Amino acid sequence: MSTFTYVALRRNGEKVTSEIEAANRTEAYRKLDQENLQPISLTLKADVILPGSSGKPGNGKTVTAEKWNGVSVKLSHVQVIAFTEEITDLLEAGLQLEQALKVMEQRSEASAIKTVSTALRQQVREGANFSTALRRVSPSFGELYCNLVSAGELSGALPQILKRQLSYLQLIKELQDRVTSALIYPSVIFGAGLALVIIFMTYLVPQLTVLFSKTGKSLPFATRALIGTSNFLTHYGWLVALGVVGAIVIFRAIIAKPEGRLWWDRTKLKLPVIGSVLSARFYAQFSQTLATLTTNGIPLLNALRLVNAATPNVYLRGLLEGVANAVGEGAPLSRSLTRTGVFPPVLIDMVGVGEQTGDLPVALERVGTRYDKVLNKRIEFMTSLVQPLVIIMVAVVVGLVAFSMMTGIFQSVSGLRGKM
Repeated sequence: MSTFTYVALRRNGEKVTSEIEAANRTEAYRKLDQENLQPISLTLKADVILPGSSGKPGNGKTVTAEKWNGVSVKLSHVQVIAFTEEITDLLEAGLQLEQALKVMEQRSEASAIKTVSTALRQQVREGANFSTALRRVSPSFGELYCNLVSAGELSGALPQILKRQLSYLQLIKELQDRVTSALIYPSVIFGAGLALVIIFMTYLVPQLTVLFSKTGKSLPFATRALIGTSNFLTHYGWLVALGVVGAIVIFRAIIAKPEGRLWWDRTKLKLPVIGSVLSARFYAQFSQTLATLTTNGIPLLNALRLVNAATPNVYLRGLLEGVANAVGEGAPLSRSLTRTGVFPPVLIDMVGVGEQTGDLPVALERVGTRYDKVLNKRIEFMTSLVQPLVIIMVAVVVGLVAFSMMTGIFQSVSGLRGKM
């Protein structure tokens, strides 16, 4: 039996802080639910014996392991995937978390994953939650990753949560690889087009300006606009660069504030193409995570709050908070999702069917599978658009410059012929 420290709320709103004994977190969570307590936090109690103590738990001076004074280790995206895949395989093979980390620690080759595994094992042995240890040891495990791990610990479904997170990380990596691959050819075209435009603006246009001035004829608007742009970039190009940098700094400062972050997270969901991809990813992740938590014994209200904590989008997090509050007041999940005005009808209908049949986790799993497929289709559509869009953009810019120069040249030649 293990001892857990918890903070919970009674039905009258009174906060309770106490301890409970249980075989694991799932059992502790169920005991609290039987006592009509709403858990806010549940932490495994562990004592670390300090030097000079008697060496026995409960005797001498003890402290809870809450500090991490080691150096944070940064992992690449590929290394995070490799770590998650290995720890998932070991846990699914039946090893306990500490044993799995020990296996990873005993790698023969030196690597950042081995260093992280050693630090994580040290933290876990001292009584820290795995999610807490991840936050302390490496910033590469983002807030979403750590919150989902925390949900897996509470529900007793850590291997399943890690496996789902692995699929998500691999999907993101695949998306990045596909976008990078799709951008190689357009990037070459864009670079060549940009170099050509720079040569036109800094070398050819100034020389042609002299020729144009000798004709004494009025130049076409396109040519005058090209000459004006060339003169501006030649003399004030540094202002353009400064303006771009300033705009980026101002934008980052805006989204660093709560109201700015809320605005940006809402706006991202409305962007063409990208918004549909982000929405599909949220629907899939919401459904699958909620299905995993409820399948492993977490009450729906608590599962919603855990999913809310694992959602990085502030706007969506606010909507989920409203859903959780409505469910806490006794409203069905399907009706609570409808009130947000964000969730699609298909998702809400399938959740409603799950509520009516009494098999909500299965219905949520089906929704997650459905939106996984939708997400893959939208990603394929997005990557297929990248290459032609870049090529068209370069062709338009180079074409406009060439057109402006040629019309000016033809006008100048006709003007010179008239003087002969």
